[in-house]
Amino acid sequence: MRSLEKDDGWRCIAFRDTDGVYLQSRAGRNLTGYFPDITRAIGAGIPPGAVLDGELIVWDGGRTNFAQLQRRVTAGRELPRLARECPAHYVLFDLLADADGRAVLDQPLSQRRACLARMLVDAPAELTATPQTVDMRDVSDWLLHWTVAAGIEGVVSKRQDGRYQPGRRGWAKFRTRMVTEAIVGGVTGSVSDPETVLLGRIDRRGRLRYTGRSHPLTRDQRVALAELLLLPSTMRRSAVAHPWPQPLPASWSGQFDRAEPTRYDQVDPTVVVEITADTAFEHARWRHRVRYARARPDMSVYDVPLLLGEEEGYFGDLG
Repeated sequence: MRSLEKDDGWRCIAFRDTDGVYLQSRAGRNLTGYFPDITRAIGAGIPPGAVLDGELIVWDGGRTNFAQLQRRVTAGRELPRLARECPAHYVLFDLLADADGRAVLDQPLSQRRACLARMLVDAPAELTATPQTVDMRDVSDWLLHWTVAAGIEGVVSKRQDGRYQPGRRGWAKFRTRMVTEAIVGGVTGSVSDPETVLLGRIDRRGRLRYTGRSHPLTRDQRVALAELLLLPSTMRRSAVAHPWPQPLPASWSGQFDRAEPTRYDQVDPTVVVEITADTAFEHARWRHRVRYARARPDMSVYDVPLLLGEEEGYFGDLG
């Protein structure tokens, strides 16, 4: 087996032909116009006929910044400036067709990667191959240190002799996850039967900021949590300011392509819960849903890590 770093970006297939470059998302969406920096790099460094598979990312202060990718779609006339100030990179992990336009899907991964490496020797810096290894000590080091520091999702494991199978997952993904705590600020479903929890953390001004949502709770978790939650009609005057809007704005989910406003029941922000979350935490929110573990009645809301620095400014006056 061979393990490769999994970046936090947009999966993208790049077609380089004699007429130019075409970028296609995993869902088949045309991304070409949003990444002029990448199309230029591919046009300059990749021979016509090649088809590449990889991830579009933006680096910001040594970490991947998913929000900057999303801004490409809504930048409009600001797109050229955004591409200059926050350039994208195309991190490649596979090759679908070689420089002569011949499909290499049936070749082993090891051969496809070797061909890709040769193709990238003189390519622009925006194009790079994702790190790979067959040494499990390297994998452990990535998961324990590098992925958290750089905001990378985790690693992917593939067979070295595996062929490329479009539409099928011939690999396993291992995400880096951490155990932490958050405050319950609301629930979907109802206070007496919560389906998911809406989580927050307190900033330095004492305001509860929305930080994410959990996966659906199990039946036992729903029953146990409901016993701790206060109904809206019985909410006391809390020391924690809790002015979340109703419903929660669609943009708060971070999934602009399919997000909808979220209706929920607000609760008194006094219950602390333990969760597991991945490294996709930026602008003070978990971009993916977290896994609810258990309530922590032994902890005060002031034992939960604070939101500090630039994280506070992201929310403006919404909450």
